[in-house]
Amino acid sequence: MHRLGGVGLAAFDRQRESQRSFAELSTELSKTQIDHLHVQLTQFRSALTHFASNHRDSIRRDPTFRHAFQQMCSSIGVDPLAGPRKGGWWAEMLGMGDWQYELGVQIVDVCVCTRERNGGVIELGELVRMVSKLRGVESGAITEEDVVRSIKTLQPLGAGYEVIDVGNGKKMVRSVVKELDEDQATVLAEAQAEGGRVVEETLVTRAGWTRERARAALENMLLRDGLCWLDAQDEQHGKAYWVPSAMRWDE
Repeated sequence: MHRLGGVGLAAFDRQRESQRSFAELSTELSKTQIDHLHVQLTQFRSALTHFASNHRDSIRRDPTFRHAFQQMCSSIGVDPLAGPRKGGWWAEMLGMGDWQYELGVQIVDVCVCTRERNGGVIELGELVRMVSKLRGVESGAITEEDVVRSIKTLQPLGAGYEVIDVGNGKKMVRSVVKELDEDQATVLAEAQAEGGRVVEETLVTRAGWTRERARAALENMLLRDGLCWLDAQDEQHGKAYWVPSAMRWDE
């Protein structure tokens, strides 16, 4: 019995020694892998620094180049255009943090200045056009994608800035703290198709609404939300509603 016990203890010691050896080997392999990863990251950062110094102006001014750069970075899980807080070193190196927030300020400026006439909802393409005019040629062209990204950086402010899809590929930007219901979205989509003008008959015919529903939706947008104007002398229908956010303004 004593000999069996000794053999058992020896086997236990050998097993424990094997486990310790495997743990040490695993630790050494992990350290080697981490060191190798650090080297790769250092090389990658150096390459990005070189790229940024050579192409910073193109990224800031050329929307096509900027989009291609963003797509390249997103494939590796990096968002260099997210601003200084989220983009960190990337945004600092590219100088895109200030650019992104400068664009955000200009978006707010346009939205606030037009809020009295459009009720806080503006068509995305119109917003891009007005912001581009405000920025001037020297600041470089911007795209709808740039504006959408910048609006996302404004959301933490809690001021209601949001891009809304109203259907048929049309997008609106809301700059007030209130939700648009489905009926309002439908009215906005029809207004987009008609250059800003909507009548009850259009909603009855195209949306399949009852006349009562169409009238209630339009009246709510007029009186409650301030999202449209009333033309009480429309030549065709006697009464028409104009949605400023769906109209094109030459300013």
